[in-house]
Parts: sequence; C-alpha cells; structure tokens
Amino acid sequence: MNLKISGHHLELTPALREYVITKLDRVLRHFDQVIDGNVVLSVDNHREKEKRQKAEINLHLKGKDIFIESCDADMYAAIDLMVDKLDRQVIKHKDKIQGHAHESVKYRGEPQELEAPSP
Repeated sequence: MNLKISGHHLELTPALREYVITKLDRVLRHFDQVIDGNVVLSVDNHREKEKRQKAEINLHLKGKDIFIESCDADMYAAIDLMVDKLDRQVIKHKDKIQGHAHESVKYRGEPQELEAPSP
C-alpha cells in the first residue's frame, strides 16, 4: 500500500507519522485490498480560544474510495476517531463484498410466471 502522510499548518513529527502508521495497520488486518491512502493532519486556527485538530484520510480500496475526517482538541484523539470510523467503514465494505446474502444466478430455479386473472 502506498501511504502519503502530510501536515497542513502543522509540523509532521516522526512520532505523529509513526502513530498514524501503527493505527492504520489495524485496518489493514481486516482488509488487504488497499491500493493507496492519503492522510492529511491539519490545525484550524479560526477561533483564538481553541485550536481544532483535524485528521482526514482518503483511502482507495479495490472497488471503492472511502473519505473520513474527524476533529478534536487533541491530534492523537482525532487520529483515533478517524481510524475507528475508517475501521467500521472498511469492515462494512468487506462484508458487502463477501456477503453471500443472495443466491447465485446459477443455482436459482426457473422464474415462475404469474397467471393474469381473466376479466
């Protein structure tokens, strides 16, 4: 998997980079058909009283693109929220792909025609 991690208005330290990589390993355990991912960690300084830390990921899977974003006062908490949401979405996508809720067309019987009542 190709993973690109970048920071916006934030210095991306090796500790943050390593934290994101170890958290994303949990997602890769569930689903190994991940093509690439783009993680953006940013800080919004719109309000002077509080700084809003935001973590975003755009994950390109086989057959689907998933975009998740989360915000918190702490960057590590924002990353945790993002990974939790991403994990749920990836598991949902995997279940949808591997779900055997529908019978195969091969094993279905011939369609039965309904007779129209005579007037």
